[in-house]
Amino acid sequence: MSPELKETDIGMAGDQAQHLAPLPGASLIEPDTHRSMNKFIYLNAEEAPDAPQIVFLSRFIQPANQSEECLSVLGRFFSDKSLFAIPVVDDQNRPLGLVERHTFVEFFGKPFTREIHGRKGVGTLPAPVVNLGPVVVDSATTVDDVARIIIDAGMEHMVTGFIVTSEGSYAGVANGHDLLNEITQRRQAELYALAHYDLLTGLPNRRLFLDRISQACREVRRTALQAAVMFIDVDRFKQINDSLGHAAGDHLLRAVAEQLQQCARDCDTVARLGGDEFGIVVENIRGVEDVNAIAGRIIESMAKSVLIADREFFITVSIGIALYPQDDASVSGLLNKADAAMYCVKANGRNGYRAYEPGLSTDAVDNLSVETELRNAIARDELRLYYQPQVDLKSGRMTGVEALVRWQHPARGLLSPAHFIPVAEQSHLIVDLGYWVLTAACRQYKAWLGAGKAPLKVSVNVSTLQFQQPDFSRRVQRIIEETGMDPVYLELELTESIMMHHGNHALDTLRSLKCLGVSLALDDFGTGFSSLSYLRQYPIDRIKIDQSFVRGISQSSSSESIVKAISALGKSLKMEVVAEGIETDTELDVIRDCSCDGVQGYYFSKPVPAESLAEFFEAASKTATASDLS
Repeated sequence: MSPELKETDIGMAGDQAQHLAPLPGASLIEPDTHRSMNKFIYLNAEEAPDAPQIVFLSRFIQPANQSEECLSVLGRFFSDKSLFAIPVVDDQNRPLGLVERHTFVEFFGKPFTREIHGRKGVGTLPAPVVNLGPVVVDSATTVDDVARIIIDAGMEHMVTGFIVTSEGSYAGVANGHDLLNEITQRRQAELYALAHYDLLTGLPNRRLFLDRISQACREVRRTALQAAVMFIDVDRFKQINDSLGHAAGDHLLRAVAEQLQQCARDCDTVARLGGDEFGIVVENIRGVEDVNAIAGRIIESMAKSVLIADREFFITVSIGIALYPQDDASVSGLLNKADAAMYCVKANGRNGYRAYEPGLSTDAVDNLSVETELRNAIARDELRLYYQPQVDLKSGRMTGVEALVRWQHPARGLLSPAHFIPVAEQSHLIVDLGYWVLTAACRQYKAWLGAGKAPLKVSVNVSTLQFQQPDFSRRVQRIIEETGMDPVYLELELTESIMMHHGNHALDTLRSLKCLGVSLALDDFGTGFSSLSYLRQYPIDRIKIDQSFVRGISQSSSSESIVKAISALGKSLKMEVVAEGIETDTELDVIRDCSCDGVQGYYFSKPVPAESLAEFFEAASKTATASDLS
């Protein structure tokens, strides 16, 4: 290596090459010659924005003329460590090629190369030292069209760069990672809307409503004001829906939603909770009188008739009210008591409102203290682990399982995590629950080995609160030692929020876990509003693509494009990529075309108890071969 070339320069070149590398030959593509790859869903289709043009993602880098000496180009790379590539143009400023940092610096690091080629024009160098056929797109081409161009050329190019022109002349260079970020974030915005808003009315749904209640309660603790929850039910809705049809019922619900929004204040949150039930989070109030005033406006506004199916109807509602913190200090408690007050209104003739008062009866099941019961469930060994197989796409073999917790409630039967995980997170029980799951999964692994089963990877989910504990990695080490678990076969599944919001603490903890020998997986990838750049900072072994991208993927070109892009990204970073939620042959075929490494879902098996899983593996071992999935 020439003494002028330092190892740090080579290292920087390799690092930057992740962002932009030469592409195989492609000709100039004018805009609008490829169909759009994304079909996004919006609550109001008229507000759907057009895809941005690629010029907004491009960066102008001073090009090198084809006759510029190679040593001059090399000097530019050494003087600017952020320079990942340099385009080559002719005398008319038309793009001829792309000089990628890593390839170019590495070439001139070889003995005698500087003496032989240093004074030559950069345009005279052969491929691949200079990529003489990069992808070139017009600046007016949309992001969606550029993505389609790269997908057609091969998804491995999504992590590379391309040249942008204006009227045939060089205008800049765009980065494959920025393109993927743009596509993914637009898709994430759609998924966020679908997950948090009601499609019929456009109002927040129950999930977002509960989050707004929590926010309002936190605000009360910082001020002298109060907050309230209003539970609203449409009277005799079923009668209208059954007699006039669902279209008329939908019209009625939209009319109610509009009236509630007009009566509520700007600072309040109106939500549709499901069916004919609505809720309002009322913030910044001095007492129950302020809530009663809003409830009175709602009752009064409903006195106006509504025209449905050419018939005039008068709508009435029943409203229950609960105040924070005097009626209850928990979100679930507030909802239960507002619901109890609402049913009291219905029992007394409907079309009115009432605030909760001590003594009003609530539903027996809701009146149970889930938190107390859950604490007892851990002590009484009422929790159960179910396991869902993970399949290698190439071999067709079951290579691992994901451990999923269930609660065998003595009165309510087998409960899924949706019934108790939210309570566990709010009460910090999720920490003890998480360590119980980890310990039980490790012991089950040892039991399988003792029964003569082949070793397989066991994946365990880690909550954000559990990961935040200062002794988390030490607790994991202790469990591994106590259970005799082989850490090579233990995988911890983390969420994107852990990476994005815990900075150096997350990085230090992950490094400690890697020193123990465990594997790390990023769960539900693609659903968080995050930058892809953090993937290169953390020691992640596997990416698990969220099932929302897999569901209906054969009818969604945008989902397919994102899965392909994530798969290519994972391979470029030497990470395995697993697609979750496979349920049909069609989904499996598309995921296979996306070059994922593994799959998981009901297509292979639902989560089952350990004893059933052992039988499932025995049966699968006789039939699951590479040809089964080819």
